[in-house]
Amino acid sequence: MENLISIITFIPLIAATILGLFLRGDDRAARQNAKWVALAATVLTFLTSLGLLADFNPADPGFQFVEERTWLAGLTYKVGVDGISILFVLLTTFLMPLVILSCWEVDTRVKDYMIAFLVLESLMIGVFVALDLILFYLFFEAGLIPMFLIIGIWGGANRIYAAFKFFLYTLLGSVLMLVAMIAMWIDAGTTDIPTLLNHQFGSETFSLLGIQVVGGLQTLLFLAFFASFAVKLPMWPVHTWLPDAHVQAPTGGSVVLAAILLKMGGYGFLRFSLPMFPVGSEVMGPLILWLSAIAIVYTSLVALMQEDMKKLIAYSSVAHMGFVTMGIFAVNQQGVDGAIFQMISHGFISGALFLAVGVIYDRMHTREIDAYGGLVNRMPVYALVFMFFTMANVGLPGTSGFVGEFLTLIGIFQVNTWVALIATSGVIFSAGYALWLYRRVVMGDLIKESLKTISDMSTRERFIMAPLVAMTLILGVYPALVLDVIGPSVEHLLSQYQTALIDGGATMLAAN
Repeated sequence: MENLISIITFIPLIAATILGLFLRGDDRAARQNAKWVALAATVLTFLTSLGLLADFNPADPGFQFVEERTWLAGLTYKVGVDGISILFVLLTTFLMPLVILSCWEVDTRVKDYMIAFLVLESLMIGVFVALDLILFYLFFEAGLIPMFLIIGIWGGANRIYAAFKFFLYTLLGSVLMLVAMIAMWIDAGTTDIPTLLNHQFGSETFSLLGIQVVGGLQTLLFLAFFASFAVKLPMWPVHTWLPDAHVQAPTGGSVVLAAILLKMGGYGFLRFSLPMFPVGSEVMGPLILWLSAIAIVYTSLVALMQEDMKKLIAYSSVAHMGFVTMGIFAVNQQGVDGAIFQMISHGFISGALFLAVGVIYDRMHTREIDAYGGLVNRMPVYALVFMFFTMANVGLPGTSGFVGEFLTLIGIFQVNTWVALIATSGVIFSAGYALWLYRRVVMGDLIKESLKTISDMSTRERFIMAPLVAMTLILGVYPALVLDVIGPSVEHLLSQYQTALIDGGATMLAAN
């Protein structure tokens, strides 16, 4: 089918437009209609994206389903997918119907809530399919707006503070990326991403304000993109916006934030930093590896001290993203494969954990760990599901969480054994905070009077969790579903990286 990627990208946006223009009123019927339209649009988007996967050729490492047309003022609309980006598109389209279902109990400004999520889905898909710098930047930045509104309008008591902190952190980081994109356009004469992947940016060392910039322009461009992607991922120490955003966001917002939005940072490193700035990546790589190791240990220890369930899982996400950056900048097949697999796996597992918190929050309206205990006595199904995703988050063999962490550790061990050793300790810490959380919330005697009438998971809640359980298990026992798709594209990326690194290194040596 022609224009398949554009159809997938804009179905949610069209549905949001229909809701905005034609749905009137705020009675119960109108609220239900808004939910059903949003659910139908997200399901249709997912089913259409399966057609993309069916026609995709994993053996071809290049971009497929490419669409290109010129916009107003000479701007180029160019989209396509390769073995890396198609999985993030599918992750997004798979999760969004579950997110809409998780919002079924929302009854405040329901139409606006659904519109925000639909617009956000289109913008997130756009990030992963964009093959033009300007188009990528527009999608990347525009996604801040609906998430800002989701947190700021439907969030918790401190939602305004959390929303502005989220917005300012991510926006300020992206300003440097925009400057870098302008510099790339001036240097290469194009904003076409496939062309830029084959362009050799300058790597000659020069002096800037009395400082020797090793790697030259590539290092500066790398740092500018790093400022944006490190915040988005988020990396330590620019991670502090994430716990506040998660705690204040409604359940659906937390799921999207953890499962999809964070992955844009890792995707950016793979799409831009490694292939376009290989010398800059090589220069800054050791620092990033150590920052990743510190993040894994530090945020795991911070998670152990949390009294809010959402905040604990948020810090857990930062620790798991440390494995992602570590794997990417190991720059070998196992490391990059593991990083991508970890991002996909984390999408299912972290999304499910935030949904699990949402289940009991909807009943008790508190996320304080001390408010719970002994839930297994009243909620056996919930206890089983929560245990499954707790163990997946720890990295239990047989779940997808194990595969990603194991591959990244193999990759980093080939590069730096000390970083690998420190990162491996994070696996032990993760077992500590995850099992501690489960023990205090689910196990023990049911003592608190307020919990003695709590009900187990409803049919809707079980239906939401079932696909996430299935994917976590399937990828845990058969990771080739992901690895076979990304393998050729990762191999091509690493080949490009090594070739460009040799050329850039030779240029740098000749200049010196």
